[in-house]
Amino acid sequence: MTLQFKTDETFRDDFRYSNSEAAILRFPFPFVEDSYMYSVNIEPHVPRGDGGVFDAAFDVDEHYVAECRERALVLAQDPNRCIVLPHMMPAQWDTLELIMESLARDYPAHFTLERDGRAWHWINRPLGIDQRFTFGEVASLPCPPFEYITRQAQGDFTLQDQRNDNIYVDGGMVTTQADWSLEFNVGMTFHEWHGPVPLAHDMGVFDRALQFIMRIQHGKPVRRLNWTMTVNPRLDTSPENYPIWGPDRTTVTPENVGGKLYLRVELQTLFRLPRSNAVLFGVRCYLASIEELARVPKWGRRLHRVLRGLHSDLEGYKGLTRYRQTAVDWLARFDDGAETSPGIAPDVDWLERA
Repeated sequence: MTLQFKTDETFRDDFRYSNSEAAILRFPFPFVEDSYMYSVNIEPHVPRGDGGVFDAAFDVDEHYVAECRERALVLAQDPNRCIVLPHMMPAQWDTLELIMESLARDYPAHFTLERDGRAWHWINRPLGIDQRFTFGEVASLPCPPFEYITRQAQGDFTLQDQRNDNIYVDGGMVTTQADWSLEFNVGMTFHEWHGPVPLAHDMGVFDRALQFIMRIQHGKPVRRLNWTMTVNPRLDTSPENYPIWGPDRTTVTPENVGGKLYLRVELQTLFRLPRSNAVLFGVRCYLASIEELARVPKWGRRLHRVLRGLHSDLEGYKGLTRYRQTAVDWLARFDDGAETSPGIAPDVDWLERA
């Protein structure tokens, strides 16, 4: 597969970002029915064979080059967006191996990995990287192995160490997060990390999720979708930078909400790493405006119904406090009352006219 990259995109300032028609149709729309409440909703992370975001271990799409550039900008401003505790070095090398092997296998036109014992040769054509190094020797790379490879991948990553019948967030590369801080959370247990989430603790969601994660086996990764809403196609909505992105929330109007309000979907993947026995948690962020999504008739209807019926306790957590009703009113024009099919598939091969 040969991809065409939109190299001039930006996720800040002038927000030069959009999805092609193909990108809209493969968007991981997260709602399987016309209402929403928490669920663990985990499934095996295996290819579906439909060319969508589930076909590769680590999805690469038209936004790849621009997202990697955005990550470099964030790290230049705040190096603490990448933190790995010292005892996680084996997990760093596990992560590098997993991502390099996966990208080279799934996108051979763009990535190549050659190995001769511990002498490795990595080529990343979209980013112009040609790197020879010695596996296991940190000094042979320009930066530590986890940072090195996650600078070249879309989405965020955390490293979970399993000990004392619990999971600990003991490392991560986090530059595209939905309002949480790696620097604050590093070292926390699974429940401490998810403490701010409303309703889910009382429902036992995280108790079940923790037990599931601790039983994940090597070679049997899993995935799930999560979502929130964001104003503007901004990847970095971190607590550290709230003074920058927080005021965006005051700019939504009935006239601009379609192009300004974005559904922010996380494709969350979990891999058991072979040497360290740690768990790599990938959080790949996809952005699409509600205007783009409404070009798919099923999604326009369903998004209207989901937001209209959303539990009030979830409104703030999902980023809708100021403009939920504005979004619902705007989407109402796309809801003709027709029945929607189960599942997240768009059910069309082409889009309604923009």
